[in-house]
Amino acid sequence: MVAYAVSLLLGALAFLAVARLIPGFEIRGGFRSALVVALVYGLIKALLQKVLVVVSLPMVILSLGAFILVINAFLLWITDKLLERFEVRSLGALVLGTLLLTGFDLLARLIVRGGTIF
Repeated sequence: MVAYAVSLLLGALAFLAVARLIPGFEIRGGFRSALVVALVYGLIKALLQKVLVVVSLPMVILSLGAFILVINAFLLWITDKLLERFEVRSLGALVLGTLLLTGFDLLARLIVRGGTIF
């Protein structure tokens, strides 16, 4: 349970950092809004990512895993459409935001799981 809380807090911080770094990637309302965005994105990712990876497995294999970034961008886009407090204004912001959030996610996994990514 503590690991989920830490992951959620790190996710919220990651969303705030990406919002500061990338123009067109916006979170309205500060840290509380970032927590909500991180929670919704985490739930969507937990529910859909594995299914989408399995469905698109040939593309994931052919791209040596890079297609997972496309899946993550799609999940981030869904999050944008579900929440009014979160907006991604352009494709460039979506791509850059996905790259940064994926990097932050890997870093958070290292922190929460004590040095193992998987």
